[in-house]
Amino acid sequence: MEKLKLIAKELTSHAPFTILGASTGIIIMVIIVLSNAPKDISSALFYTLHPIHVLLSALVTTSIYKLWGKGTIWSAIIIGYTGSILIATLSDAIIPYLCGTSIQISMQFHLPFIETTKVPFIGVTKWHLVNSAAALGILIGYLKPTTKFPHAGHVLLSTWASLFNFAAFGIANWIPLLHFVFLFLFLAVWVPCCLSDIAYPLLFARKDKEHPHKI
Repeated sequence: MEKLKLIAKELTSHAPFTILGASTGIIIMVIIVLSNAPKDISSALFYTLHPIHVLLSALVTTSIYKLWGKGTIWSAIIIGYTGSILIATLSDAIIPYLCGTSIQISMQFHLPFIETTKVPFIGVTKWHLVNSAAALGILIGYLKPTTKFPHAGHVLLSTWASLFNFAAFGIANWIPLLHFVFLFLFLAVWVPCCLSDIAYPLLFARKDKEHPHKI
């Protein structure tokens, strides 16, 4: 029951920050539309921000599990990887796709952590970049658990990654849809990020003590 209260408290406390992040996403979308930025630029930015998002998610998820639980290094690796890859993919790729298609936006479906093509301008294979980011986050989170800054960065990066997913893989007249984009960005970030950073690792924790997570 205490963990459920904690999760509800975190969701409530992170809503204003997520709204702020979604607002910055709208500003970026307006700039993209007005400047007629090529989709390759948005794609390259997505595949830059998404791996960083994965890294921070893995770091925080692993840190929360390490601070709250007494599992083995292998369980920390599994929880850190699944909590970051699956939920970051849900936030940055799957939810934007579902939200976009729900209002008849032409969206390309993709799963970054298994894609074998290379990132535009960067030249690194997408699956290698994303999975390497997860591995680095798990390593840092296990060796030096910390939750203070990464979660705040996680929320902003997730917002911008979701935004560039819309810009890179969606075809639409975006300006009249900005209110939908704002709502979609909020939904794509708010629940998945808190699930990844807080609820998911706590499901596997073996002990209860004062909550270590502070932004």
